[in-house]
Amino acid sequence: MQNADRGAKVSSFTHSMLRFWGLVSILLFPALLFAQGRASVVGYVSDEDTGETLLFANVILKGTTTGTSTNTSGFYRLVGLEAGSYVVQFTFVGYEPKEIPIRLTDGESLRLDISLKPEDFRMEEVVVQSEREREESRNLGVAQLQTRLIKQVPAVLQADVFRSMQLLPGVKSASDFSSGLYIRGGGPDQTLILLDRTTVYNPSHFFGFFSTFNPDAIKDVRLYKGGYPAEYGGRLGSVIDIYNKDGNRNQRGGVLSLGMLSSRAMIEGPYSKGSYMFAFRRSTLEPLLYALQQQVDNVPDSFYFYDVNGKVTVDADANNKLSLSFYGGEDNVKFPFSDDLTFKLYYGNRTASSTWTHLFSNNLFGNITFTGSRYFNEPKFEIGGTPITRNNNVYDFSVKSDLEWAPNASHDLKTGLWAGLLTLTLEDRFDNNPTNRSRIQSSYASAYVQDTWRMGQRLKLTSGVRLNYFTKGDYLRLEPRISIEHIPHASLRFQAAYGRYYQFLTLITNEAFSGFDVWLTTDEGVKPSWGDQFVVGVKTYPIQGYNVEIEGFYRTMNDLFELDPRLPDVAGLEYSQLFRYGSGFAYGAEFLVEKTSGRFNGFIGYTWGSTRRKFATFNQNQFYPPKYDRIHDLNLVANYRLTKRWKTTTVFSYATGQAYTDVLGRAEVESPFGPDPYRPVVVGNVNASRLPSYHRLDVGLTREGTFFGKGTSEFQIQIINAYSRRNIWFYNFDLEANPATRTAVPLLPLLPTLSYTVTF
Repeated sequence: MQNADRGAKVSSFTHSMLRFWGLVSILLFPALLFAQGRASVVGYVSDEDTGETLLFANVILKGTTTGTSTNTSGFYRLVGLEAGSYVVQFTFVGYEPKEIPIRLTDGESLRLDISLKPEDFRMEEVVVQSEREREESRNLGVAQLQTRLIKQVPAVLQADVFRSMQLLPGVKSASDFSSGLYIRGGGPDQTLILLDRTTVYNPSHFFGFFSTFNPDAIKDVRLYKGGYPAEYGGRLGSVIDIYNKDGNRNQRGGVLSLGMLSSRAMIEGPYSKGSYMFAFRRSTLEPLLYALQQQVDNVPDSFYFYDVNGKVTVDADANNKLSLSFYGGEDNVKFPFSDDLTFKLYYGNRTASSTWTHLFSNNLFGNITFTGSRYFNEPKFEIGGTPITRNNNVYDFSVKSDLEWAPNASHDLKTGLWAGLLTLTLEDRFDNNPTNRSRIQSSYASAYVQDTWRMGQRLKLTSGVRLNYFTKGDYLRLEPRISIEHIPHASLRFQAAYGRYYQFLTLITNEAFSGFDVWLTTDEGVKPSWGDQFVVGVKTYPIQGYNVEIEGFYRTMNDLFELDPRLPDVAGLEYSQLFRYGSGFAYGAEFLVEKTSGRFNGFIGYTWGSTRRKFATFNQNQFYPPKYDRIHDLNLVANYRLTKRWKTTTVFSYATGQAYTDVLGRAEVESPFGPDPYRPVVVGNVNASRLPSYHRLDVGLTREGTFFGKGTSEFQIQIINAYSRRNIWFYNFDLEANPATRTAVPLLPLLPTLSYTVTF
């Protein structure tokens, strides 16, 4: 009977998918009629020095409004062109623009692969090119983070992708000790994180102190803060899409960096069929741990982590490229809390992906990717010599296929499939005896179609729909998406977007120690979470080298599910009874003023926002702010080129204090069951109190030079928390005292860091 039910579910899903693709065919067929008889120009855009493809470079026909940008493979298409002479202009931030004159005949398909030369620094000229032409990075809710900025921004011990991302409007951090991303009112589990198209389930090191992504190995980081298009799915809130470097196709080179937290090495280069890149990072934390133990409580006794990134590409021919990418990393920590309490933490990630990219024709581009991802954590407690252990694993194997088709100059069509098998295992042991075992396995599949329609010179409409199926609970869900952009003037854009999003997973996390994270799924009686997002924006470029962006958002969160912390004993309960169910919402406005040129450049980002949650029978069924809710969040990043060799970067951050639940005291109630009275803790309303405001100044100074004529070098001096503001992490309450006392546990003190990097 069970197999018959499963067969019926699969059959139902198959018919749903067939109906969906039938609709796709109906939508695509009319576009075929416009695909005939016009000329086209297609090709790849790459870095002249390294041969790396450039993602989202701008390509336009000079003197016209016809243009496009390269995709995530560095490929572009200009189609539906009339015969005639044109000048194709290629631009990318930090590179010298290039113009290529061409002449097209009717029906001609021209392949034009070009390379751009990185700009050399000149003291009185533009350092960073204006982003006015960056079509993709100016889309609603999209932000691109360049690896150059990641390495320049002063960071706590280590240049970090997520730490740098926390400076952007709409993105918040939990604390100095967390690289977790809280984007537009959503928690870390509401952000889909992809590395070379592979899902990463816990991208953090050192209890979340910083992320697992080695900046030496990263080519591109793109953040979709909300209202993201139909090609992405699986999360309620946002998407982070990260791509590893392909490797230098022209010459062998590398990077060696020595730092107080870790040391890094990367090597890349060409071989007969393509290129390679391998990067390794290992902690060197022992001396710093000793120093921190003198100032900060609860510092680990021993700790190490490592990361290994690699990518090998094969250029089979002009129309076919293959790549194999992998990542492996882990943390190993020993942390004594007291004489009779110690815990050991061992967790990490493994990912691998293989992608075939194929140019079917000048109008049709596609790829297929096979992915594998594993997350594991194995914490172990010893209390008075009694071991308490956990073994938690997430396995995710999938296949993805995407097609991009440009039938004419007005339409860009995308469609794709993503299907996989997800397995989650959990085993808890007390004194070496199993107390809890579970194994959850589910297949999933999704399909999407998306069209970008340029309705004349000033109006663009992007619409799409995504169909999701999750076998655990037999859930089939449809997600419509739409966005519109109006350009009344070359320097002014109005944008709006709406989307519905579903999430079939939930993360049980501890904000202090991310290594304890546990993922759980929907099932019978546990419906997937869903929400609607509404986004509006205005973007303008008042003068050359300046960008101003304003975005407002409102989002709902329905059918949220998380483990019920009030359950005294879960033995014998149905899976659906383990959770509490709730809803939430978030709204806010983001402001960004950016200077992108000159010796002095940087940005100011400000967010005003609010997020709320509500769970049945909790907090008197009233909405409350989660811990990471912050009304005001301000970040200022300033770069200044002092001389040809010296430059400085300064970061100032300010935020409203985090919400917390105040402990009022402890009551004493006579117990009818024994001589000892019952002494319950008395607390205020949930998260009704606020910590003091947070603010911090970080300063970095960099000297650029050469390394014995063999390469370039950078020596960095950074001072974190320059004026030693003792921001509060949380309060500790001593309830044995009468009256109860409160002690503040501070965050980072003033902290100097040094690093030396050689690039050869």
